[in-house]
Amino acid sequence: MYDYDVLCGASAYTKQFYLNDQFEGLPEGIKEELKIMCVLFTEDVGGVLTLRFEEDGTLLFETSSEEDDFFYDEIGSVLKIKQLQKTKQELLESLETYYKVFFLGEDWDEE
Repeated sequence: MYDYDVLCGASAYTKQFYLNDQFEGLPEGIKEELKIMCVLFTEDVGGVLTLRFEEDGTLLFETSSEEDDFFYDEIGSVLKIKQLQKTKQELLESLETYYKVFFLGEDWDEE
């Protein structure tokens, strides 16, 4: 796995957002939207949220929490991810296309 597989992440524990340097070329508006989305997620359900790409370019949401974190809402995290996948569908699909074209070298198909 390459270090550019991770797109971004946020932690309720450190109160920080991380954007992988490999994706600095994304437009500022998209980077800001990712930051807001990730930080609000961790503020809402706690824990750590990481967005990363699979080998085929599929964008995954991964959550985790510290073992003794009784405030982490595991059920809420699943529901929140489903909500984000629905409400942010266009953004997420665009990010997958960006990754496939610029990192996997696939041809861009305007469909």
